[in-house]
Amino acid sequence: MNGEVVTELGTKIKRTDEVKFHDEPVSIERKTYILLNKPKDCVTTSDDPQERKTVMDFVKGACKERIYPVGRLDRNTTGVLLLTNDGDLASKLTHPKYLKKKIYHVYCDKNVTKADLDQIAAGVTLDDGEIHADAISYASETDKSQVGIEIHSGKNRIVRRIFESLGYKVIKLDRVYFAGLTKKGLRRGDWRYLTEQEVNMLRMGSFE
Repeated sequence: MNGEVVTELGTKIKRTDEVKFHDEPVSIERKTYILLNKPKDCVTTSDDPQERKTVMDFVKGACKERIYPVGRLDRNTTGVLLLTNDGDLASKLTHPKYLKKKIYHVYCDKNVTKADLDQIAAGVTLDDGEIHADAISYASETDKSQVGIEIHSGKNRIVRRIFESLGYKVIKLDRVYFAGLTKKGLRRGDWRYLTEQEVNMLRMGSFE
C-alpha cells in the first residue's frame, strides 16, 4: 500500500491510497444499480453480433462502471429491467433457487376466456414441463384480451409460450414488476438509479 508491504489484517485504506498486488494495481469498483423501462425492438445483451439495438444503448453515459443486464427480456417485451455490476446480487436474482416474483401485463390477439385463465392458474403442460401462474386475472374491466399474470419461473419466453399453448397470440408484453421493483414514473426507454432503500431491499432479499 503506497509502496509499503502490509501484513496486518484489517488495515484500512482510503480511496486515494495506491494498492498493488503482485505489482498490479487493485481498483475498487463502485457498485452501480440502474433500472431501465425497456422499450421494444432492442435486445437484452451487452453487445449484439447482428448489430441490433441493445439495452446498453439506452443507459450510455449513466456510469463509468461496466454494467450488464440481470436476466433477459425478449426483444419485443418491454418493462422493468435491472442493470448492475454487482455479480453476487445478479446471480441471486436469477438463480433458480431464489427465483423472484415477476408480474406481466399481457395483451392478447383476442379475448381470453375465464376457463383458460383458470387453466393457466391450475397449470399448463409445455414441451419442457408443467407450469402454472402464481396469480392471474383480467387487467382491464372492459377488455378481456388484457391479462395480468404473476409468475416466478425464469424459463425462456415462458409467458408467451403459456398463452400460445392455449391458442392465443401475445401482441404486447410488458413486465411491470421484478423482484420488488416497478417502472412507476419511468417513461419507456428512460432509466434511473436505484435508491439506497431499493438496493438494501435487494441485498437483504426482503421481497418476494
